[in-house]
Amino acid sequence: MNKYVIGLDIGTTSAKAVLFQKSGLVMAESESLYPVHHPEPSWAEQDPIVIEKAAIEAISSVIKKATIQKDQVVAIGLSSAMHSLICIDQNNEPLSPSIIWADGRSVEQAKKLRLQTEIYLKTGTPIHPMSPLCKLVWMKENNYQPYLEASMFVSIKEFLLLRWFGEAVVDYSVASATGLFNIHTFEWDQDVLTIAGIQQNQLSRPVSPTTMCQGLHKELANQMGIHPDTPFVLGGSDGPLANLGIGAIKPGDVAITVGTSGAIRQMASNPRTDELQEIFCYAVTADRWIMGGPTNNGGIVFQWLRDVLGQKEIELATTQGGNAYDLLTKLASSVTPGANGLLFLPFLNGERAPYWDANARGTLIGLTLSHKKEHMIRAGLEGVVYSLYSVGEALERLAGEPVQLFASGGFARSPLWLQIVADIFGHPVQVPESHQSSAWGAAWFALLAVGEASSLEGIKESIPMKQTFEPNQQSNKVYRELYVTYRELYMALKPHFHSLAEFQRNHK
Repeated sequence: MNKYVIGLDIGTTSAKAVLFQKSGLVMAESESLYPVHHPEPSWAEQDPIVIEKAAIEAISSVIKKATIQKDQVVAIGLSSAMHSLICIDQNNEPLSPSIIWADGRSVEQAKKLRLQTEIYLKTGTPIHPMSPLCKLVWMKENNYQPYLEASMFVSIKEFLLLRWFGEAVVDYSVASATGLFNIHTFEWDQDVLTIAGIQQNQLSRPVSPTTMCQGLHKELANQMGIHPDTPFVLGGSDGPLANLGIGAIKPGDVAITVGTSGAIRQMASNPRTDELQEIFCYAVTADRWIMGGPTNNGGIVFQWLRDVLGQKEIELATTQGGNAYDLLTKLASSVTPGANGLLFLPFLNGERAPYWDANARGTLIGLTLSHKKEHMIRAGLEGVVYSLYSVGEALERLAGEPVQLFASGGFARSPLWLQIVADIFGHPVQVPESHQSSAWGAAWFALLAVGEASSLEGIKESIPMKQTFEPNQQSNKVYRELYVTYRELYMALKPHFHSLAEFQRNHK
């Protein structure tokens, strides 16, 4: 009887269940979508009960698609987006929505906390509205009723584990992303908890990524289509799991992921932080940390370009079939690297690394009468990669030079975007067959937990690779020249970004 493993990836916009063979070959995948709500400007919330239903549906659907027996699933590994925060009562019912990474309500709290450098040095979590620490301080200062009534404060993954198994546990990487966890001692930091106004017994117990939860209620197991004793393995957050799932686990192995947002990350054998506070450093296992930085602006930039400039392509895709993004990419491919001197600062959603500036704004620089739609699209795609490259510079300062680049996420399906990455970074970019690297990383931890895999490094032998994009030296020369200007623009425009952000807040 063939054995399979499922990676369940609870993301920002959907829950994805991917059924893998032990070789890493994808047998089936299923996705259940859910919305993000914005009840106030800059707020970003989701309904945790809707996400729970989506996760159950994703697992059930992938089992049905693969037409396999319950006993063939040896384990389910869990991946989730970082920085979510839910206030729950003693019955594990939500008192608040899931407040996600994109929520910006705690800008003022983050600005004050950032001055306390020791918080970052101990936790490795940059002080930014994305972090649960800043959200909790906002709740405390605003007498947020769910905060005042909460029995516990949990992430979306912990919420599911509590409801399905009654266990209050959290893996190291999700705990690290809260800003409350000391990455040197692997314990909740009491000084930071005091700042947040909460107690240690209101948080889950931090555990290793191979920790298992078992014993689903029979009715719930039947809904999912799995055996009640199927082990659910904690895994980690989507960032480090993407590195694992793509094989970027040695020093010098750099993973670049672009989905809705984006990130560049590298594994390390020791935690490293400094007073510049430019990058994150999260614990993953007892002897591995993940270092890097996220950008708020990945695929969301291409989506905005499509919505604003791509009406013709949307209509063509609707009437003639195909994909509007593919049509726009084809258009951008007709433009030479550098978009004829047009630069796009892609800060449409504020920015995280390396600036950690929620007031940053998107900007087109160098626009002339000779520029057309295709130049703007190409400049947008290049701007996202410039942004990742700027994070890569900060990462290189602490983690060393990149040796190998690996790409994952939705953008890994775009040959143009991958070529731009190779050309800007000046390194070959390796791409796996499956872009579901976070799910495969979670699945590999599950295989380790049940004894079906013997080491973390062994995953390198079980990642079917698709192709490698080689850098074009002439294009790299063009990009190096333009990047000097790109890098200087943020600092030059920063005062204007803050003035414009204030104007926008006052004239909603």
